[in-house]
Formats: sequence, C-alpha cells, structure tokens
Amino acid sequence: MTIDVYWGSGSPYSWRVLLALEHKRLEYRSHLLQLAFQEQKSPQMIAMNPRGRLPVLKHDDYVVFESVAVLHYLDLKYPQPPIFGRSAEESAVIMRVIGEFQAYTEAHILGICRTLLPGEGAPSAEPPLDGDQLTDAMHVVAREARTIEQRVSRFDWIVGEDYSAVDMAIFPFIQLLRRALLRPNASDLARRFLPLEANYPALGRWLQRIEALPGYDRTFPPHWRTT
Repeated sequence: MTIDVYWGSGSPYSWRVLLALEHKRLEYRSHLLQLAFQEQKSPQMIAMNPRGRLPVLKHDDYVVFESVAVLHYLDLKYPQPPIFGRSAEESAVIMRVIGEFQAYTEAHILGICRTLLPGEGAPSAEPPLDGDQLTDAMHVVAREARTIEQRVSRFDWIVGEDYSAVDMAIFPFIQLLRRALLRPNASDLARRFLPLEANYPALGRWLQRIEALPGYDRTFPPHWRTT
C-alpha cells in the first residue's frame, strides 16, 4: 500500500501531516510542490482536491485533504502510536483544543505572517494587515500563547503525557510565527513574544522537545535552510 503526500515548503498545514507520518514511522512518497508557481492548482492536483490546496494525501486509490482530516484518517488507519488519545475523553480534549486554536488563534497568526512574510505559509487572497491590525493580532496571539504555556508547564505535551495531533497542529504555526517575528521590520512587534525563553519558557521547551523527535529533520521546510 502506497502513501503519496503532496505538500508545500513552509505550509503549516502540510507540516502537520509530515509530523504525523514521521511519528507513525510510515513510509511515504514525498511530492514537494512549488507554491510560488501554483503547482497545487495544476490539473493533476485539482483532480484530487478541487480547492487547489495542500496538503493532499493519496493512499492507493483513496484521497484525503484538509490537514486535520488527514491526521484523523492516518490515526484510524494506523492506530499505533495513537495521536488522538487513548480514550474517548482524551480524544475529545484533543479535538477541542485543535478547534479552539483554529477558531481563536490560527487566522491571527496567518495575518501576521502574510504581512511580515509575504508569499510564505498558506497562500491567501487576504490583504496584509495594517499597523493597528498587526498590534491587535499580536495581542490575541500572545494571550493564546499564555494558555498553551500553562498547559505545557504542567505536562510535556499540550494534552496529557503523550505527543498528539494537537501538538502537530499547533507547532508549525508557532514556528512560522517565530520566523516572521525575526524579520528586521518586526522588532517592535516581536517584543510581545520573543525571546521565548523569557516570555514563554515552557513553550520554548515544548518546541525543543518536538525538534528532538526522530524524523523531525525530514519535516523541516527545505527553503528555510537557505533563507
């Protein structure tokens, strides 16, 4: 049985799926598409995902897209190690925290990143944020980061004792945000978040734990190594 994954470098949604594949130690064929050339909108890709978005996972003849749906599919298909918990209660908490992040934080991070890192992350038709909007978005992100900080100060991972889908869902966005805030034109904005070691020490240790996981290096956005 063959797993093909179509993804984009620096796309936090793609990164989620790569983290899951590596954690489950699944063999897969990697297809890195160039977002700058809109290869995700080629006829081949539109046939698999009419929305022309990444990631797309093709497992033999079955195609699944939308990153959280892909994670859920992989967990049902390959239950060990589980990434959606070991009980109904734990699974519900993982899904709830992912939902909270998507509802209250994700769009703000993407707004900051498309303003400071145009052309990176998730392609969007939305305009960049102005100065006041950037500040407001950073306030929201800082507040939500404190919630994650509280969680990972009690446990190694965001939900309980195990690395799970919620860690995979949130980690790429934090990494993309850090990359954006390290830009020279972001120094004033970055003071609300960086350095992590001072502002969010438990969050910083959580990032380091994920970076130390087996296979992590294979998930790292290739173009980040040179830019």
